[in-house]
Amino acid sequence: MSRLPRTNEIELPPTVSLRRTTATRMNKRKLAQEDDDDLELEALDQPRKLPAIGTCTSARPLVVSRTALNRPTTTTLTSKPPSRPQSRTASRDPPLAGGYTRTTRATSAPPKPSSSTRPPIARVPSGSLTNGMISREMDAERAKLSQLTANHLALSRELASAKEIELDKRRALVDAADELDRMRIKHQREIVDLELEVARRGREARDRVEELKHVQEDLTSAREIVAKLKLEVTQHANRQVTLHAQIDALQAEKTALQRHLDEVSSASSKSALEYADARRKIEQLEKEAREAEMVRRKLHNMVQELKGNIRVFCRVRPVLPHDFVTLVVPGLRRSGSSTDGSEERGAVADISFPDEMDHREIIISSTSSSATGQERKELHSFTFDRVFEPEVTQREVFEEISLLAQSCVDGYNVCIFAYGQTGSGKSFTMEGGSTEATMGMIPRAVNEVFRAAETLRDKGWKYKLEGQFLEIYNETINDLLGKGEFDKKKHDIKHEKLHGSIPSTRVTDITVHPLSTPHQVTTLLQLANSRRTVAATLMNSRSSRSHSVFTLRVSGYNEQTGTRCEGCLNLVDLAGSERLSASGAAGDKERLKETQSINKSLSALGDVIAALGESSRGEKESRGAGGAGEKHVPYRNSKLTYLLQNSLSGNSKTLMILNLSPLAAHLGESLTSLRFATKVNNTTIGTAKKQLRGSG
Repeated sequence: MSRLPRTNEIELPPTVSLRRTTATRMNKRKLAQEDDDDLELEALDQPRKLPAIGTCTSARPLVVSRTALNRPTTTTLTSKPPSRPQSRTASRDPPLAGGYTRTTRATSAPPKPSSSTRPPIARVPSGSLTNGMISREMDAERAKLSQLTANHLALSRELASAKEIELDKRRALVDAADELDRMRIKHQREIVDLELEVARRGREARDRVEELKHVQEDLTSAREIVAKLKLEVTQHANRQVTLHAQIDALQAEKTALQRHLDEVSSASSKSALEYADARRKIEQLEKEAREAEMVRRKLHNMVQELKGNIRVFCRVRPVLPHDFVTLVVPGLRRSGSSTDGSEERGAVADISFPDEMDHREIIISSTSSSATGQERKELHSFTFDRVFEPEVTQREVFEEISLLAQSCVDGYNVCIFAYGQTGSGKSFTMEGGSTEATMGMIPRAVNEVFRAAETLRDKGWKYKLEGQFLEIYNETINDLLGKGEFDKKKHDIKHEKLHGSIPSTRVTDITVHPLSTPHQVTTLLQLANSRRTVAATLMNSRSSRSHSVFTLRVSGYNEQTGTRCEGCLNLVDLAGSERLSASGAAGDKERLKETQSINKSLSALGDVIAALGESSRGEKESRGAGGAGEKHVPYRNSKLTYLLQNSLSGNSKTLMILNLSPLAAHLGESLTSLRFATKVNNTTIGTAKKQLRGSG
C-alpha cells in the first residue's frame, strides 16, 4: 500500500499530524471505493454466447467431442514472481495462488486450433466434404466453446472471490491504519500532558527550593535577633540594678513631694470645683443655644413649606477697588452729580441693617428734590427671609442654603437663582472665585450633595449624579458643555411626567456629563465660563449677557428597601437687569438686542410671579365660594420662564438670591430689584413634593 503514511517520517506537531492523518484516511477510503467500483464493472462484464458458425440443419443436439474435451484452454498459467503493482489499473487483477498470473484471450471469436494439438486432416478433393464431416467439426467447436465458457465463468468467480478477499484485507488495513493514527495521536497527547506535568512539577520544585532559601534566611536573621536580644537582656539586667538604687532614692524624694502636693491639692480643689461648675454651665448654655437655633431654622423651614412661598435672600456686595472711578453718562443728571453728567461711582448708598438678631430687614435711605426745591429724605424698608451684609463670606451664605442641597438628595426638586442688576455680584455668588474661601454656591452645593450621598451610603443608598450647563442668549438655548459651535443644534424644552405623576424638565440634544467627584464640577465650570457669551457695557466691563443654568440630577436607589428617589438641583445665574440709558447699549444694535432680550425675559419672569400670586389668591377665594379661580400663567412668553416652569409652579423648593450694589449711582436699580424681590417673596406657589417611588 504505497498510499499509507510511513512510520519513520519526521514527527510533526499534533495539529499538523492530525490534518495529515485525516487526509490519508480520506485517500484510503477513496481508493477502497474505486476498487469496489472496478469489482462491480467486472461482474457486469460477463461472457456472452457466440452465434453458431455456419448453418446447421441437423435437428439433433450438439455433443461435446472427446477431442475438444482433451484440448487445452486458451487460459494459460505462467509462473511469475509476484511484484508490487505499479499503478491502480494494474492492481485491479490480483495474482492467483502459487504466484501465477492469468492471461485471458478475448472471447469475441473462437480460438484457432494450435498446430501441435490439431489432428491431421486427410486431404480430400475439392467438393468432396460431406455434411457429416461438417457437423462433426461444428460439434467439436461447440464443445470447445462450451468448455471455454465454463472455464471463463470459473475464473471470473475465482477472480471476484479473490477481489473480495483483497478488498476485505484492504479495509482491514485501512481500519488498522486509522487505529494506528488514533493511537499515535493519543500517545502524542499523553506525551504533551506528561511534559506539562513535568514542567509544573519542576516549577513547584523550584518554588519549594526558593521558599526553603527564604526560610533559611529568616531563620538566620531570627537567630541573629535572638543573640542581640540576649545581649540586650544582659545589659538591661545590669541597668535594672542601677535603676533599683535610683528608685529607692526617688521614692524618698517622692514621699516628701507627696506631702507638699497634698497641701497644694487641698488648697486648689475648691478652685477646681468652682471652675468645673462654671464650665458645665457654659457648655449647657452653648448646647441650648445651638439646639434653639436648629429648632428655629427647622420651624422656619416648616413654616415656609406650609405657606408654599418662594424663599428670598438679599445680599449686598462690598465696595470694590474698581468702584472708585468716574463714570460719565452723557445727558444723565442725578442728585449729587455734576453738571457735565459725571458722577463719582465710589459714593456709597445709605443702606442699614437694623435687625441684628434675625438679619431679615434692610433699609435704604434716598434723597430727592421736591417741586419747590426742598430736599426730601425717604426711607425704604424691606423684609426678606435672610439679609446678608457686605462683610458676609461665601461660607456663611451657603450655610443658609445647605439644607436645600440636602433636600435634593432626599428626592426634592430645588431651584436657586441669582437676580440683580449688572455688577451686583450674581456670578460671584453662584460661581465664586478660584480659592476655597471664595467658592460659589454651585461648587459648594455639589460638594454638599456628594457629602450627603456618601453619608447615606452606609444606610444602603447608592446615588448617580449627572450635570449639564446651558445658557439662554437672545431667546436661544446654547449648550455650554458641547463640542460644536453655538446655534448649530436646536434645543427644545420638554416638560414630562416621570412614572405618571413626577414632573420633569428636559432639554433636547443637551450634553450631560456623569459626575463621580466634586472636582469634575470645577472643570465643567471653567469650560462653561470660557464659552459663555460676555461683552463689555458701561455698567460692568465683563457683564454676562445671558442666563446660565447649571442642572445637577441626582438618582438614588436603596438596595435594602427597594426605594428610588430622584432629585434635581437647578442653579441659575440670571443676566443683569439694567436700563438702556444706563447700559450705553443704545448705540450698538447687537448690544441693544441683547439688552432688550434680557429685559424681556426678566419682565416675563415678573409676569409669571404676578400671575402665580393672583392665581393663588383666586384659588383661595374659589375654595371659599365653591368655584374655579385658576388664572393663566404665561410661562411660554420666555425661554427662561418655560425652563423654570416646574421650579416656579410649586413642584420644587425655590430660593431667590437678590444681589444689590452698595453704590449710590445704582440706587434706582437697587430699589427696583428690591420691589421685585418683595413681590416674589409674597407669592404663594404651593408646597414642594418629595419624589419617591418603590422598586416596582
